[in-house]
Amino acid sequence: MASESLDIVIIGGGPIGLACALEAQKAGFSYRILEKGCLVNSMYNYPANMTFFSTSELLEVGGIPFVSNNPKPTRPEALEYYRRVATSGRLKVNLFERVVSVTGGGTGYRVQTEKGVYDATYVIIATGFYDKPNLMNIPGEDLPKVRHYYKEPHFYAMQRVIVVGANNSAADAALETWRKGAQVTMVIRGEGIGKRVKYWKKPDIENRIKEGCIKAFTRSTLAAVRQGEADILTPGGLVTVPNDYVIAMTGYQPNFEFLASAGIALSDDDRHIPAYDPDTMETNMENIFLAGVVCGGMNTHLWFIENSREHARKILGCIVKKNAPKVSGSPA
Repeated sequence: MASESLDIVIIGGGPIGLACALEAQKAGFSYRILEKGCLVNSMYNYPANMTFFSTSELLEVGGIPFVSNNPKPTRPEALEYYRRVATSGRLKVNLFERVVSVTGGGTGYRVQTEKGVYDATYVIIATGFYDKPNLMNIPGEDLPKVRHYYKEPHFYAMQRVIVVGANNSAADAALETWRKGAQVTMVIRGEGIGKRVKYWKKPDIENRIKEGCIKAFTRSTLAAVRQGEADILTPGGLVTVPNDYVIAMTGYQPNFEFLASAGIALSDDDRHIPAYDPDTMETNMENIFLAGVVCGGMNTHLWFIENSREHARKILGCIVKKNAPKVSGSPA
């Protein structure tokens, strides 16, 4: 098994983890990124045809230019950009290495993975939230026909599809599968399509619902799933509809169990917001820092790449102040 002593271990190889690595490298600290999947794993699992809401400039990290052929960059362009960030910067990244535990405190931590052990003075957790879906907790949710991730529409051609949700992911899945020949029914908890849906998608999905191409049950919830059919609880009672696949775009959440196991305090309410100093991003555990969307707890619409890039500078600024002598030496 691998064993290494470092100044900083960064858990998570997404855009913000890469930003932290760039800052650590610039400051002359030894570091390593540990990522349980591929590079920018969450982004890799986004829908294949996804277009970002932000411009490319707002997705840049480390001051490295992101050039896009489109006003709004696409998922393939973003994957290419972050690959270039990692390779051109020669960032020290271990991919497909899941962190099992973080133990210790104060003057040092031991980070145990499935492949090795890393001793570090500082730990930065930038694990995001996309890997753990919010479950509906209904009968039949564990059937193979129920999907909590949507990749691309062709698979659902000529199928009877239920899309659960009303925000961007649900709108994309409903529109794309319908355009590839699926019979689409949406199940929406609220009054209609969410306010946060991209401005160029919102009128499209609302018009498809209005004209009846896509059927929508509002103020409704999916109650049960069985092979060949599903039950929808509507204001008028329980409705059973024929169904081949369910795409449950119910959102995602951080791995709170992992945060708690590292000693990080979480708020007692249902938001589970982790404790950290917004000026330094240091948690209640000395020398453990949070970066990126994981900081928001269940408020997963609070932090994005655009507004959490600054976390890397805050964290490394704090570490530099804590350990100034190390910065005067040559980079590790």
